Amino acid sequence: MRLVVDLNRCQGYAQCAFLAPDVFAMHGEEGLLYDPQAEAAQRERVAQAAAACPVQAILVEDLEASDA
Repeated sequence: MRLVVDLNRCQGYAQCAFLAPDVFAMHGEEGLLYDPQAEAAQRERVAQAAAACPVQAILVEDLEASDA
């Protein structure tokens, strides 16, 4: 799974960091750090984080289909 966050769109609400703290973290009050190659074990939490983003700044690309 690959993640892309539109950092221009991100407003620092931190819902992603709350829901998937192993993947997303706030740096200061507005800076977001994240793992673009999140582990498959984090799939459900990442999906919840993407859905909870108020500005829909998180794009999740599922690479399993292309790995076969």
